[in-house]
Amino acid sequence: MANRHLSRSVVVQTLFEWDIRQLSLDGAKGALARNAGEFAPAAGDLPFMEELLAGTIGRHKDLDLVIAKAAPEWPLERIAPVDRNVLRLGLFELLFSDRTKVPAKVAINEAIELAKSFGGENSGRFVNGVLGAVYKELGEPGKDEVSKKKKEVPYEQMPVQKLGGAVVYCQQGGDVYLALVHDIFGHWTLSKGKIGDAPEIANESVEEGTVREIKEELGLDIKIIEKLGENEYVASDPNTGKKRKHVTYFLAESPFAEVVLEKKGGLDDARWFRMQDALELNFYEDMLPLIQKAAEKLKKEKVKK
Repeated sequence: MANRHLSRSVVVQTLFEWDIRQLSLDGAKGALARNAGEFAPAAGDLPFMEELLAGTIGRHKDLDLVIAKAAPEWPLERIAPVDRNVLRLGLFELLFSDRTKVPAKVAINEAIELAKSFGGENSGRFVNGVLGAVYKELGEPGKDEVSKKKKEVPYEQMPVQKLGGAVVYCQQGGDVYLALVHDIFGHWTLSKGKIGDAPEIANESVEEGTVREIKEELGLDIKIIEKLGENEYVASDPNTGKKRKHVTYFLAESPFAEVVLEKKGGLDDARWFRMQDALELNFYEDMLPLIQKAAEKLKKEKVKK
């Protein structure tokens, strides 16, 4: 069952692409095969993914009508593409899947976790609200079933995973540039990675780990300038359950060099942007304040010089 969460992630990615690029069903199937090969080559359940994709696309008009009725104040075109397609997938499983294999609560919880992982700050609550309304209309199937899951671990008792990231900048030709990465759901964001997640680097500091991770992810040799801030969020790992991810962000300087994106799931582009252009990009809500803070510091430094 652990692989089902990964499989759903790949399907959401493919639905997003189908929606944005207005692909045919055959085109979506081709995108699914590519995405599954790139992001879940060994762990994904391809027949399950194909069933979800074809079912969701085949019934998307009916699913959109349900969304419209459950969220009348949100016309479909105003719903963020990620949230829209998470809802389609969640509703397809809630309404049309075999409940002996996918209980209603599983369909809803999976959709909420996907929204939290790939959407904006309020995506999880929005998806929960829409699917919850539909669930009540269905008579709350499975409400009285005894859950076989382990008890929810309190937030303060969840394991903590440390990560480090940075607003990476350089100066070239009188301009300041920022190095940013682009994820598969259409957002530009900051490069970051896990700290001390292997025995040989278990004792590295957050600063050392951030330098190492950005070198691996972008191919850039950075110098940490100062700490910008921290944030923490809860993420679900299909194998180990929920954990707190604590990210420390830095301002870091790099030479103006070619950005070489590491091949791994979740990211599809990385490049330099002039700082004034970068501020106009599509960022996650929690990233924009960090980038704005870095921009203000860099502007002040430029004025001093």
